[in-house]
Amino acid sequence: MTAPSSARPEAPATPTAPAPAPPAPAAKERDPFLDNAKFLAIVMVVAGHLIEDLRDVQAAHALYFFVYLFHMPLFIVISGYLSRNFRALRARKLITSLAVPYVIFELAYSLPRYFLYGKLEITLLDPYFLTWFLMSLFLWRLSTPLWFQVRWPLAVAVGISLLSGMNPLPDELSMNRTMGLLPFYVLGLMLKPEHFQLLKRRWVRITGAVVLVVGLGVAFAVHRGVKTEWIRWRHANGQIGVDDLTGSAIRLALLVVGALLVAAFLAVTTSRRTWFTALGAVTIYAYLLHGFAVKVIERFHDYLVNPLGVALMLVVAVGLTAVLCTPFVRKLTRWAVEPDMSWAFNRRARP
Repeated sequence: MTAPSSARPEAPATPTAPAPAPPAPAAKERDPFLDNAKFLAIVMVVAGHLIEDLRDVQAAHALYFFVYLFHMPLFIVISGYLSRNFRALRARKLITSLAVPYVIFELAYSLPRYFLYGKLEITLLDPYFLTWFLMSLFLWRLSTPLWFQVRWPLAVAVGISLLSGMNPLPDELSMNRTMGLLPFYVLGLMLKPEHFQLLKRRWVRITGAVVLVVGLGVAFAVHRGVKTEWIRWRHANGQIGVDDLTGSAIRLALLVVGALLVAAFLAVTTSRRTWFTALGAVTIYAYLLHGFAVKVIERFHDYLVNPLGVALMLVVAVGLTAVLCTPFVRKLTRWAVEPDMSWAFNRRARP
């Protein structure tokens, strides 16, 4: 017979309070630097289109030449940098942000051409006016996984760009620009945050400012002697009137100059929040919508072909860009620029 235990009976366990849920991760804050750069870049795009028909004015022709050396390369480099997560194909994003807006605006820009000039030419394979960028970006993003598998991606992209100038390519799929400007997209893919940090050093910023000033001076000195088609990337060497060796040298020089001016521009771009930082996050609205204003302003060409008209168009470019990025305009046009296509996808399929 065992002795009774002197220990007290164990008290029933009391329920413990549930552990507090971990705080939700804070939304990643946008980088003001890139948004600032995007806004300033789209201002240059709008300005370039507004003064394109005013190039009989010496200053307008020089500014047009200077801006076209690097304004789209700048956009393409940033687009490449922001497309690094397309290593795994994101079909829904490609369709909703590029393919559908491309179709909508390709059709939309065909209507003014019909009402103003009596021409109705609609082809979804041959981009009209500014829609070429959507087509090219769509194709570049499709190729993104490939570039992370190549040992020397930038060298390969440069080779493709130079080879593309040796034969006339079809206008379909914007092949000339897609191939010719490809190195800038691949350059963006290869960039890392620390590369942008290098541009923020004081001596780099000063050097960047000097490069831009010198570049502008050179543009004023040589703009009449360089055929405009070189900076538009739309035609092969033979179509511009040079042999392939000369044409390849010119194209390589344009790639180097474009990259240098892009780096210089980014070096002088502020990293601080400004009045236009938030607008820089939605520059696609200004890009796709400003063409309608350009087509209207073209009707007043005869009144604007003078230094004062050019200056006015530069001011209009800033104001128009800002207005087109405002919440009000975005709310009115989101259905076209950023359409909600969730209804068109299989819910079980991964985005």
